[in-house]
Amino acid sequence: MTGVFAAFAVALSAGAAYADGEVNIYSYRQPELIQPLLDAFTKETGIATNVLFLDKGLVERIQAEGENSPADVILTVDIARLTEAKEGGVTQAVVDETINKDIPVKYRDADNQWFGLTTRGRVVYASKDRVAQNDITYEELADPKWKGKICIRDGQHSYNIGLFASMIAHHGAEFTETWLTGLKNNLARKPNGSDRSQAKSIAAGECDIALGNTYYVGVMMTNDKEPEQKEWVKAMKVLFPNAGDRGTHVNISGMALAKYAPNKDNAIKLMEFLSSKPAQEIYAEQVYEYPVLPGAEPSAVVKSFGTIKPDQMPLTDVAKYRKQASELVDKVGFNDGPSQ
Repeated sequence: MTGVFAAFAVALSAGAAYADGEVNIYSYRQPELIQPLLDAFTKETGIATNVLFLDKGLVERIQAEGENSPADVILTVDIARLTEAKEGGVTQAVVDETINKDIPVKYRDADNQWFGLTTRGRVVYASKDRVAQNDITYEELADPKWKGKICIRDGQHSYNIGLFASMIAHHGAEFTETWLTGLKNNLARKPNGSDRSQAKSIAAGECDIALGNTYYVGVMMTNDKEPEQKEWVKAMKVLFPNAGDRGTHVNISGMALAKYAPNKDNAIKLMEFLSSKPAQEIYAEQVYEYPVLPGAEPSAVVKSFGTIKPDQMPLTDVAKYRKQASELVDKVGFNDGPSQ
């Protein structure tokens, strides 16, 4: 147990003065992004928060700790990691009137094992100079008119697998295989880099459009440490695919109650707080995402991208096709890049 709690040592000593106890958070999200949120929670409740950040292996860590795990709340990004936590047996159900009132059904696990907090859209970054149109569909990305003009990161990356899985959910595997082949043949180069580097490629004239997440636009727009990223954003516009029909594919950040939470009551208080309007708006502003709570507002930066119409298909219906989507990426040789 000493080793398990070592990562919390400083936070635990700082929190000892709080009569209302503490809550331990295992997070895939960087501490600086969630700290303003946790500070607001502590100010409101007197409950100290301790954060252990893991960029990988979170589920395996909790599994190894077993019943002695100090984890109370799991914070993560991406439906894949939420379902991984559930399937890995490290979460427990929470049936809570406050949480269920605040978080729409489509952003909750059917078994109450996890709950969405914010969403981000998988959108098209488009060159302001070379792309005249202001609307687009995902289906259109396979149109030969875009041949040699599309950039994208690794097809097996979780962000892309989520989108490809949504295409299977809407159109079936056969259609999606053909579509993926068409998209592959329209690529300007082999898939590589990050979402931000796709924006850089548009600014450099290497491609006209790219797939990327909305929150990276906010990160680049406000990046004072690397001001060249602001120039990349100035060269592009954000197009929300399928705004005229089913809506844009979104993914979520979310929370879950750890299976053996030693501070369960405090953990549920934190989860209730995170589902509230004030917390949703703080969180959304910090991470440049959209609150899931109806009526909660995104930040001014996010509003500047334009209005998003989210795909209404429940993410649980999308997630079940992720494995098949990954198999299709390999089947069509997507990461080999365009055929010569």
